[in-house]
Amino acid sequence: MLAEKYLRAPMMPHIWCPGCGNGIIMQAVIRAIDKAGLDQDKTVIVSGIGCSSRASGYMNFDTLHTTHGRALAFATGVKMAKPELNVIVLTGDGDALAIGGNHFIHACRRNIDITTIVFNNSIYGMTSGQYSPMTPAGQFATTSPFGNIDRNFDVCDLAKAAGATYVARSTAYHAASMPDLIVKAINNKGFSVVEAIAQCPTYYGRRNKLGGPVDMLNWQKEHAVNVAAAARLTPEQLEDKFVIGELHNSSAPEFTEKYDQLVARLQGRE
Repeated sequence: MLAEKYLRAPMMPHIWCPGCGNGIIMQAVIRAIDKAGLDQDKTVIVSGIGCSSRASGYMNFDTLHTTHGRALAFATGVKMAKPELNVIVLTGDGDALAIGGNHFIHACRRNIDITTIVFNNSIYGMTSGQYSPMTPAGQFATTSPFGNIDRNFDVCDLAKAAGATYVARSTAYHAASMPDLIVKAINNKGFSVVEAIAQCPTYYGRRNKLGGPVDMLNWQKEHAVNVAAAARLTPEQLEDKFVIGELHNSSAPEFTEKYDQLVARLQGRE
Protein backbone atom coordinates (compact mmCIF):
# COMPACT_ATOMS: atom_id res chain seq x y z
CA MET A 1 0.00 0.00 0.00
CA LEU A 2 2.82 2.42 0.81
CA ALA A 3 4.53 1.62 -2.49
CA GLU A 4 1.34 2.24 -4.46
CA LYS A 5 0.76 5.54 -2.69
CA TYR A 6 4.24 6.99 -2.52
CA LEU A 7 6.15 5.57 -5.51
CA ARG A 8 5.83 6.37 -9.22
CA ALA A 9 5.21 2.95 -10.76
CA PRO A 10 6.06 4.08 -14.34
CA MET A 11 9.57 4.96 -13.12
CA MET A 12 10.27 1.38 -12.07
CA PRO A 13 12.46 -0.60 -12.17
CA HIS A 14 15.01 1.62 -10.47
CA ILE A 15 18.58 1.91 -11.72
CA TRP A 16 20.37 1.20 -8.43
CA CYS A 17 22.82 -1.71 -8.40
CA PRO A 18 21.83 -5.02 -6.79
CA GLY A 19 22.63 -4.84 -3.08
CA CYS A 20 22.73 -1.03 -2.92
CA GLY A 21 21.47 0.48 0.32
CA ASN A 22 19.74 3.45 -1.29
CA GLY A 23 16.42 1.65 -1.74
CA ILE A 24 16.39 0.69 1.94
CA ILE A 25 16.90 4.32 2.93
CA MET A 26 14.26 5.57 0.49
CA GLN A 27 11.83 3.09 2.02
CA ALA A 28 12.67 4.46 5.49
CA VAL A 29 11.96 8.00 4.27
CA ILE A 30 8.60 6.91 2.84
CA ARG A 31 7.66 5.12 6.05
CA ALA A 32 8.63 8.21 8.06
CA ILE A 33 6.55 10.51 5.86
CA ASP A 34 3.58 8.21 6.28
CA LYS A 35 4.12 7.87 10.03
CA ALA A 36 4.45 11.63 10.44
CA GLY A 37 1.14 12.07 8.63
CA LEU A 38 2.48 14.59 6.12
CA ASP A 39 0.12 15.81 3.41
CA GLN A 40 1.46 14.32 0.19
CA ASP A 41 0.35 17.40 -1.76
CA LYS A 42 2.21 19.71 0.61
CA THR A 43 5.47 17.77 0.72
CA VAL A 44 8.35 18.51 -1.64
CA ILE A 45 11.29 16.16 -2.21
CA VAL A 46 14.48 17.82 -3.48
CA SER A 47 17.66 16.09 -4.62
CA GLY A 48 20.90 16.98 -6.34
CA ILE A 49 23.00 14.68 -8.52
CA GLY A 50 24.26 11.20 -7.64
CA CYS A 51 23.02 7.68 -7.03
CA SER A 52 20.94 8.63 -4.00
CA SER A 53 19.56 11.71 -5.73
CA ARG A 54 17.72 9.47 -8.19
CA ALA A 55 15.27 8.75 -5.35
CA SER A 56 13.31 11.96 -5.97
CA GLY A 57 12.34 10.68 -9.42
CA TYR A 58 10.88 7.50 -7.93
CA MET A 59 8.82 9.22 -5.23
CA ASN A 60 5.26 10.39 -5.88
CA PHE A 61 5.44 13.95 -4.59
CA ASP A 62 6.20 17.34 -6.06
CA THR A 63 9.91 16.78 -6.66
CA LEU A 64 12.98 18.64 -7.85
CA HIS A 65 15.97 16.76 -9.29
CA THR A 66 18.44 19.65 -9.34
CA THR A 67 22.06 20.34 -10.21
CA HIS A 68 25.08 18.84 -8.50
CA GLY A 69 25.52 20.09 -4.94
CA ARG A 70 22.67 22.59 -5.16
CA ALA A 71 19.80 20.63 -3.62
CA LEU A 72 19.83 22.71 -0.45
CA ALA A 73 19.94 25.96 -2.42
CA PHE A 74 16.84 24.94 -4.38
CA ALA A 75 15.17 23.64 -1.22
CA THR A 76 15.86 26.93 0.54
CA GLY A 77 14.11 28.76 -2.30
CA VAL A 78 11.09 26.46 -2.04
CA LYS A 79 10.86 26.91 1.73
CA MET A 80 11.25 30.68 1.54
CA ALA A 81 8.56 30.98 -1.15
CA LYS A 82 6.15 28.51 0.49
CA PRO A 83 7.08 28.11 4.17
CA GLU A 84 3.95 26.04 4.80
CA LEU A 85 5.36 23.18 2.70
CA ASN A 86 7.24 20.20 4.13
CA VAL A 87 10.63 20.22 2.40
CA ILE A 88 12.83 17.12 2.46
CA VAL A 89 16.24 16.93 0.79
CA LEU A 90 17.75 13.62 -0.31
CA THR A 91 21.46 13.98 -1.00
CA GLY A 92 24.64 11.93 -1.16
CA ASP A 93 27.93 12.26 0.68
CA GLY A 94 29.65 13.91 -2.28
CA ASP A 95 26.66 15.97 -3.37
CA ALA A 96 26.11 17.35 0.14
CA LEU A 97 29.64 17.79 1.43
CA ALA A 98 31.95 18.34 -1.56
CA ILE A 99 30.47 20.66 -4.18
CA GLY A 100 27.48 21.27 -1.89
CA GLY A 101 29.46 21.74 1.31
CA ASN A 102 29.04 25.50 1.52
CA HIS A 103 25.27 25.24 1.02
CA PHE A 104 25.17 22.56 3.73
CA ILE A 105 26.93 24.54 6.45
CA HIS A 106 24.91 27.69 5.76
CA ALA A 107 21.60 25.82 5.76
CA CYS A 108 22.63 24.52 9.18
CA ARG A 109 23.63 28.03 10.28
CA ARG A 110 20.32 29.56 9.20
CA ASN A 111 18.34 26.79 10.90
CA ILE A 112 15.83 26.80 8.07
CA ASP A 113 13.04 24.23 8.50
CA ILE A 114 14.29 21.60 6.04
CA THR A 115 14.91 17.92 6.69
CA THR A 116 18.05 16.60 5.00
CA ILE A 117 18.82 12.90 4.62
CA VAL A 118 22.48 12.34 3.72
CA PHE A 119 22.90 8.97 2.00
CA ASN A 120 26.47 8.11 2.98
CA ASN A 121 27.95 5.25 0.96
CA SER A 122 31.52 6.60 1.36
CA ILE A 123 32.06 6.98 -2.40
CA TYR A 124 30.93 8.69 -5.58
CA GLY A 125 28.91 5.76 -6.90
CA MET A 126 27.25 7.18 -10.00
CA THR A 127 30.47 8.45 -11.60
CA SER A 128 32.55 5.28 -11.20
CA GLY A 129 33.83 5.35 -7.66
CA GLN A 130 35.87 8.49 -6.95
CA TYR A 131 36.60 9.18 -3.28
CA SER A 132 34.34 11.66 -1.50
CA PRO A 133 34.69 13.79 1.65
CA MET A 134 33.17 10.82 3.51
CA THR A 135 35.60 8.16 2.25
CA PRO A 136 37.58 6.95 5.29
CA ALA A 137 41.32 7.58 5.28
CA GLY A 138 43.27 4.69 3.84
CA GLN A 139 40.42 3.36 1.72
CA PHE A 140 40.67 2.89 -2.02
CA ALA A 141 38.77 4.56 -4.86
CA THR A 142 39.33 5.18 -8.55
CA THR A 143 40.92 8.54 -7.64
CA SER A 144 42.86 7.11 -4.68
CA PRO A 145 44.32 3.88 -6.07
CA PHE A 146 47.04 3.88 -3.39
CA GLY A 147 44.73 4.74 -0.51
CA ASN A 148 42.91 7.93 0.45
CA ILE A 149 45.14 10.27 2.48
CA ASP A 150 42.36 12.76 3.30
CA ARG A 151 40.62 12.72 6.66
CA ASN A 152 36.89 12.24 6.21
CA PHE A 153 34.21 14.53 7.59
CA ASP A 154 31.98 13.49 10.45
CA VAL A 155 28.80 14.93 8.93
CA CYS A 156 26.92 14.80 12.23
CA ASP A 157 29.61 16.73 14.11
CA LEU A 158 29.78 19.20 11.24
CA ALA A 159 26.00 19.72 11.22
CA LYS A 160 25.87 20.26 14.98
CA ALA A 161 28.79 22.70 14.96
CA ALA A 162 27.29 24.65 12.06
CA GLY A 163 23.96 25.12 13.86
CA ALA A 164 21.57 22.32 12.88
CA THR A 165 19.05 21.79 15.66
CA TYR A 166 18.39 18.07 15.05
CA VAL A 167 21.12 15.57 14.14
CA ALA A 168 20.90 11.79 13.98
CA ARG A 169 22.63 8.81 12.37
CA SER A 170 21.40 5.41 11.25
CA THR A 171 22.37 2.68 8.80
CA ALA A 172 20.72 0.57 6.13
CA TYR A 173 21.07 -2.39 8.50
CA HIS A 174 18.99 -0.52 11.11
CA ALA A 175 16.15 0.04 8.65
CA ALA A 176 13.48 -0.74 11.25
CA SER A 177 14.51 2.13 13.55
CA MET A 178 15.58 4.66 10.90
CA PRO A 179 12.01 5.91 10.18
CA ASP A 180 11.58 6.97 13.82
CA LEU A 181 14.67 9.18 13.62
CA ILE A 182 13.44 10.70 10.35
CA VAL A 183 10.03 11.40 11.92
CA LYS A 184 11.77 13.31 14.71
CA ALA A 185 13.77 15.19 12.10
CA ILE A 186 10.60 16.10 10.19
CA ASN A 187 8.88 17.28 13.37
CA ASN A 188 11.81 19.45 14.42
CA LYS A 189 11.15 23.13 13.72
CA GLY A 190 14.51 23.92 12.19
CA PHE A 191 17.27 22.38 10.11
CA SER A 192 17.49 18.62 10.62
CA VAL A 193 20.14 16.20 9.39
CA VAL A 194 19.96 12.41 9.37
CA GLU A 195 23.06 10.61 8.16
CA ALA A 196 22.03 7.29 6.64
CA ILE A 197 24.99 4.96 6.12
CA ALA A 198 24.51 2.81 3.04
CA GLN A 199 26.47 0.01 1.43
CA CYS A 200 27.87 0.37 -2.09
CA PRO A 201 29.05 -3.13 -3.03
CA THR A 202 29.71 -2.24 -6.67
CA TYR A 203 32.41 0.40 -6.19
CA TYR A 204 33.31 0.94 -2.55
CA GLY A 205 32.86 -2.61 -1.33
CA ARG A 206 34.51 -4.34 -4.27
CA ARG A 207 37.53 -2.01 -4.45
CA ASN A 208 38.10 -2.28 -0.68
CA LYS A 209 37.48 -6.05 -0.53
CA LEU A 210 34.59 -5.68 1.91
CA GLY A 211 32.60 -8.56 0.47
CA GLY A 212 29.05 -8.48 -0.87
CA PRO A 213 25.98 -6.57 0.33
CA VAL A 214 25.29 -8.94 3.24
CA ASP A 215 28.90 -8.63 4.44
CA MET A 216 28.68 -4.85 4.30
CA LEU A 217 25.37 -4.83 6.19
CA ASN A 218 26.91 -7.08 8.84
CA TRP A 219 29.81 -4.64 9.09
CA GLN A 220 27.31 -1.87 9.86
CA LYS A 221 25.70 -4.07 12.51
CA GLU A 222 29.03 -4.91 14.16
CA HIS A 223 30.46 -1.37 14.16
CA ALA A 224 27.37 0.68 15.07
CA VAL A 225 26.83 1.52 18.74
CA ASN A 226 23.61 3.03 20.03
CA VAL A 227 24.05 6.43 21.66
CA ALA A 228 22.97 5.11 25.06
CA ALA A 229 25.47 2.25 24.95
CA ALA A 230 28.20 4.54 23.65
CA ALA A 231 27.87 6.73 26.74
CA ARG A 232 29.08 3.79 28.84
CA LEU A 233 32.13 3.00 26.69
CA THR A 234 35.63 4.43 26.83
CA PRO A 235 37.20 6.24 23.86
CA GLU A 236 39.40 3.18 23.33
CA GLN A 237 36.35 0.91 23.13
CA LEU A 238 34.76 3.26 20.60
CA GLU A 239 37.88 3.61 18.48
CA ASP A 240 36.67 1.51 15.51
CA LYS A 241 32.96 2.12 16.11
CA PHE A 242 30.46 4.81 15.15
CA VAL A 243 27.48 6.05 17.15
CA ILE A 244 23.91 5.79 15.88
CA GLY A 245 20.67 7.29 17.15
CA GLU A 246 19.68 10.83 18.09
CA LEU A 247 22.93 12.75 18.52
CA HIS A 248 21.69 16.32 18.99
CA ASN A 249 18.34 17.97 19.64
CA SER A 250 18.08 21.64 20.50
CA SER A 251 15.92 24.65 19.74
CA ALA A 252 16.73 27.92 18.01
CA PRO A 253 14.78 30.52 16.01
CA GLU A 254 13.73 29.17 12.61
CA PHE A 255 14.80 31.18 9.56
CA THR A 256 11.52 31.58 7.63
CA GLU A 257 9.70 32.63 10.79
CA LYS A 258 12.34 35.26 11.52
CA TYR A 259 12.11 36.47 7.93
CA ASP A 260 8.32 36.79 8.14
CA GLN A 261 8.66 38.73 11.39
CA LEU A 262 11.13 41.09 9.72
CA VAL A 263 8.77 41.68 6.78
CA ALA A 264 5.85 42.24 9.14
CA ARG A 265 7.84 44.80 11.13
CA LEU A 266 8.90 46.66 8.01
CA GLN A 267 5.32 46.70 6.70
CA GLY A 268 4.02 47.93 10.01
CA ARG A 269 2.06 44.75 10.71
CA GLU A 270 3.75 44.42 14.11
